[in-house]
Amino acid sequence: MKKMWMTLLGATVVLAACGEGEEATSQTAEDMNGEGQEEVQEESKTEEAEELTITHEFGETVVPVDPERVVVFDLGVLDTLDHLGADIAAVPTANVPDYLEKYRGDEYETAGTLFEPDFETIYDIDPELIIISGRASEAYDELSEIAPTIFLGVDTENYMESFTENVTTLGEIFNKEEEAQAALSDIEGSLKELQDNVDAEGLLVMANEGDISAYGPGSRFGLLHDDFGIKPTDEGIETANHGQNVSYEYVVEQNPEYLFVIDRGAAIGEDASAKEAVENELIQTTDAYKNDRIVYLDPVKWYITTGGLTSVSDMVDEVKKGVGVK
Repeated sequence: MKKMWMTLLGATVVLAACGEGEEATSQTAEDMNGEGQEEVQEESKTEEAEELTITHEFGETVVPVDPERVVVFDLGVLDTLDHLGADIAAVPTANVPDYLEKYRGDEYETAGTLFEPDFETIYDIDPELIIISGRASEAYDELSEIAPTIFLGVDTENYMESFTENVTTLGEIFNKEEEAQAALSDIEGSLKELQDNVDAEGLLVMANEGDISAYGPGSRFGLLHDDFGIKPTDEGIETANHGQNVSYEYVVEQNPEYLFVIDRGAAIGEDASAKEAVENELIQTTDAYKNDRIVYLDPVKWYITTGGLTSVSDMVDEVKKGVGVK
C-alpha cells in the first residue's frame, strides 16, 4: 500500500507539473499577444534602425547606424563629426588644419590626400563607411567597392540649406540627432542676429600670390551675400569655381564699403601674404581701407573646412564682428 501511495503521489506531481507547464505556455502565449508582442516589435524596430538609406549626389547608399570604422575625405564633415564626438578611423592627415590637429595622431590612419585616396590602406582598415565630397568625387566608384560611400559636399548655391541637411544626416547616422540639432539651432540664432542687423555692402576676393579673384552671389563663397545678408558691390561677378580674375583697379572702381579677403596661401599652409599684397597704394584709395573695413576672413574655415559645425559657426561670428553686429 505504501508503494502504491508513493506511485500515486508521483503521478499527481507529474500531472501538477504538466498543468503548471500548460499554464506557463498559455501565459507565454498571452504575453506574446500583449506586452511580449510589443517587446518583439520594439526589438524589430531596433534591428531595422541598424541601417539607413542615404540619398546623395551619386544615388542611394545603405549605411550602418553608428559606425566605428569611418574614413572621411571632407574636412568640413570631419569638423562636424569632431563636434559631435563621432568615431573616426582615417583621414587625409597631411591636409588636416591646426584646430583639428588631433587627427594627425598615431591613432588615426592616413587615408591618402583629399584628391587621391590610399586605396590599399583603406581596404586594410575594412571601413564601415566612407564619406567624400568634391575633391575625392572621381574616386567614388572605386571607394564604393570597398565600403558604403556617400557624398556630403556643400551645395554652394544653397549653402545653408545643404549644410543643415548634411549635419542632420550625420546626426542620424551617428545617433547624435540631439547634439546636431542643438548646434544647428545655435548657428541659426547667430545667423538671424546677423541678418536682422546688417546693413552693409561688400566685395569678397581671394588673394593668391599677389593675384586676386572676386566672388559674388551664387559662387563658392556666395553665402556671404546669399545667406549672411551682405549686399554685393557688384552683382555681375562670374560664378566660376575659382572666381572671376580681377585687378586691383577693378576693386578701386567698385570702391566697396567692406572688402572681405581670403588668403589662399595661408589656407594651404603657406606664409600669409594677402595683407601685404592687398593693401597697396591703389587699395588705400578705397572707402574700405580708409574706414578700416578690410575684413580678413579665416582662410582655413572658408576654404578648407567649409561646411563644418565649428567652421560655419565661426564664419558667421567673424562676419558679425567685421560689420559691427554684436
